[in-house]
Amino acid sequence: MTILYKEEVYAIAGTCMDVYNNLGYGFLEVVYKDAMEIEFRERQMTYSRENPFPILYKGVRLKRTFYADYFLFNKIIIEVKANPEGISEEAIAQTLNYLKASGNRVGLIINFGKRRLEYKRVIF
Repeated sequence: MTILYKEEVYAIAGTCMDVYNNLGYGFLEVVYKDAMEIEFRERQMTYSRENPFPILYKGVRLKRTFYADYFLFNKIIIEVKANPEGISEEAIAQTLNYLKASGNRVGLIINFGKRRLEYKRVIF
């Protein structure tokens, strides 16, 4: 079985672990996003923040656009959470919708809100 983007996901998870080890848990999402951006830049990882993805319905572009927290390596959507309850079913559904709308296959949900960093790989 081939794991999609194994090396890239490993690099992203390692980067997030460094952020978590430096900041710990309890901050707002935006704090972790800012720190992640510093790390992505320092590691020369290809990324965009708040990357817009249009939503199509029957080939027609809808008025709404979704914005992925991060889009890495032009193929992996990252959703950042700071939820003390953990990664929710809603976060998983949100990431699946983002993958469906964007045409990408792999998403990562990173949760900085607990005593241990959590991440979940979502495949569409």
